[in-house]
Amino acid sequence: MTSALRPADPTEAAPRPGRWLALSVLVLAVLLVAVDATVLGLATPYISEDLRPSGTQLLWIGDVYSFVIAGLLVSMGSLGDRIGRKRVLLVGATAFGAISVLNAYASTPELMILARALLGVAGATLMPATLALIRNLFHDPRERSLAVGIWGATASAGTAVGPIVGGFLLEHFWWGSVFLINLPVMAVLVVVGVKFLPESKSAHPGPWDMTSVALSLVGMIGVVYAVKEAATHGFSWPTLGAGVLGAAALYWFIRRQLTLPTPLLDMRLFRNRGFSGAVLADLLTIFGLAGLVFFLSQFLQLVQGRGPLEAGLAELPAAVGAVVAGLLAGRAARRFSVRSVVSGGLAAIGLALAVLTTLDRSTGYPLLGAALLVVGVGAGLSFTVTADVILSSVPKDQAGSASAVSETAYELGAALGIAVLGSIVTAAYRGFPSPPGTPESAHESLGAATEAASTLPPSKAEALLTAAQTAFTHGLTLAATAGAATLLTTATAAWYLLRTQHLEESPPKSTS
Repeated sequence: MTSALRPADPTEAAPRPGRWLALSVLVLAVLLVAVDATVLGLATPYISEDLRPSGTQLLWIGDVYSFVIAGLLVSMGSLGDRIGRKRVLLVGATAFGAISVLNAYASTPELMILARALLGVAGATLMPATLALIRNLFHDPRERSLAVGIWGATASAGTAVGPIVGGFLLEHFWWGSVFLINLPVMAVLVVVGVKFLPESKSAHPGPWDMTSVALSLVGMIGVVYAVKEAATHGFSWPTLGAGVLGAAALYWFIRRQLTLPTPLLDMRLFRNRGFSGAVLADLLTIFGLAGLVFFLSQFLQLVQGRGPLEAGLAELPAAVGAVVAGLLAGRAARRFSVRSVVSGGLAAIGLALAVLTTLDRSTGYPLLGAALLVVGVGAGLSFTVTADVILSSVPKDQAGSASAVSETAYELGAALGIAVLGSIVTAAYRGFPSPPGTPESAHESLGAATEAASTLPPSKAEALLTAAQTAFTHGLTLAATAGAATLLTTATAAWYLLRTQHLEESPPKSTS
């Protein structure tokens, strides 16, 4: 009903009229990002066949979005705190839809990488704004927990809708169509959001420090690029230079935040043990999952021979588990404890990844489906509770910055996971023995090997495909091993870091 939130409002504890309708608009933005993230994996074999990227270019297509979004999330979250989260969300959603068209019609690997980078700029505006608006819409802790659960469940539902819709489109249209599905979602979000979303921003925003924005972007991209290149090609002077430049920029960024009267990111947030523990858990969890998930769609299609729609349906149990667990996570954390729910969820993911180390070309779907269901349940429990912990640990005026830190951990973990674990898959794949006459490009990616096989005699084609699929699967199991070790270690760390953390309870005098 009101158009802005006032921190000093004495009726702050009263429920905001229309808050659930506003939440429905926010989850559309979450759906937009989740669908885009999942369809890329399904479309990768088709992009590889059409644009013929090298193995390195294919990794860049997969992770440049995360690199850019990780570098800009804190800046965009802070911008929303200053000029209005609704405004940033709606502008970002409009840009996200427009740039999706550029992704759909990219004609070269270089243009595709550029389009993904620009999409990262737009995407950086969406997730911090949605979580920050939830923090300001829902004052009752139990309602906020449910709202965060719905927010997380929608993201998980997007991971289910994306592969199914994307698989259908890939079987009937060209690969660019999977990006165009962003347009109707964006249109609904903007039209409905203009009318129903309340504006909110910090009461004392201060200036938006462009030097800090540049340092954050350069630092994050420099460090992640160095990790990616070192994991893929080993250390070199350019790689070392990028890493040093990135580390220096991040150090300067932190020092600058400690001296500014109104910093982009209040570093004192990290003094809160629950906040720091939740952020670290998110980062390491996504790191352990991202590389495996990025290559799983290729395994289902190019190794096990499933169509894109069947591959999308095969990944459905993970999303179903995450939706159900996300809606129940807040209640479970209050009944048991934050650390038991988060640690238990992370341990479940780690054990499921350990099961996936047994994958081979003939693995039946019951084992794979069961493992993905457990991954989804574990992720739904842990991510929902850590998001609630992060939001409830900060004042409303800093909701955008805190949400941005949460999403930065998520995106940075995704970028590093694809870079490091993806590089494990790539390194294991490239050395496979191939029949005489095999094009060198076949060693760049499994998609390239599949394309090369179509030009060879039947006997050589079969030998090439068998060797390439075996090498790819071996790399995938190595990545699953690394992911399982990471998740089990993170579960142990979360048990100690979150041992005193509890979710807020509703005050006794709270009105309904």
